Amino acid sequence: MNRPQSVANPQGQGQNMSNAARALVQNMGKALVGQSRSAKLAVVALIAGGHVLLEDVPGVGKTLLAKSLSNSIKGNFKRIQCTPDLLPSDVSGVNVYDQKEGVFKFVPGPIFTNILLVDEINRATPRTQSSLLEAMEEGQVTSDGTTRQLPPLFFVIATQNPIEHHGTFPLPEAQLDRFMISMSLGYPQSDMEGEIIKKSLQEGSFAVDSILSVDDVIAAKQAAKKIFVHDALVNYIVQIVQATRKNPSILLGVSPRGSGLLVRAAQALAFVDGRDFVTPDDIKVLAPCVFGHRVVPKVKTNRVSHGELIEKIVETIPVPA
Repeated sequence: MNRPQSVANPQGQGQNMSNAARALVQNMGKALVGQSRSAKLAVVALIAGGHVLLEDVPGVGKTLLAKSLSNSIKGNFKRIQCTPDLLPSDVSGVNVYDQKEGVFKFVPGPIFTNILLVDEINRATPRTQSSLLEAMEEGQVTSDGTTRQLPPLFFVIATQNPIEHHGTFPLPEAQLDRFMISMSLGYPQSDMEGEIIKKSLQEGSFAVDSILSVDDVIAAKQAAKKIFVHDALVNYIVQIVQATRKNPSILLGVSPRGSGLLVRAAQALAFVDGRDFVTPDDIKVLAPCVFGHRVVPKVKTNRVSHGELIEKIVETIPVPA
């Protein structure tokens, strides 16, 4: 597989945006300890125009990761704390009657923002969860028959505890499919945990500076779309996807939407790394967190382990030369 001689030249504006994306990851690292990979994956999803699902137990830094990303960007940030009594209108907004003017006026909900943190999404009812589907896929919200566009930069980070099931509503496959990346932060190493404790004793140590504007992020998203993807890599992704559909351990394999999202994520990863082309390693790194939540194994297990199943499948597929 030969690299193109002149495709998506990273010099000039594109290179500046690539540097800005790497700076965003580094800036998040000021608040996050030992989570450089997670920070990078979150930025990759942001640049690729996708959304992120953080699945892990409480207290490992899911909300901190979301806040560090949002605070690094000079945009609007909203947070929704999901509970069983949360209504769809609490998310999208509601029409309120103005007695003075004698008309109904739309009061936008928290979904009208640049970065939205949906905390404990599986504690909301399926009806409320579904209110995010149109917004995440099409960048718009329909309320009382009227469709309203969301901001050009709209990014969702949702969190959930995959272990606890009391009072929760598992996300259906259609909802999971809207997330580009699903990942777990995991427990920190002992030396990292000591650093976290010391950091927590210092006031303001988890704060980060706002280093990028909304326009900067939009420009980076446009530049990432120009990253070259060789036909051999497209075939490589197709082989992986086909393998998930034929694997005897999997009931439901990866959909065409999943393969398309992997390409976009790989472009964004190459862009963040300062390259103008995608490599097989980009595919291998991203496949578990892009495909893991899109497969349904015959034996029900925690979705965190689904990524390991994808890793084993990827190992069986020949890497393009």
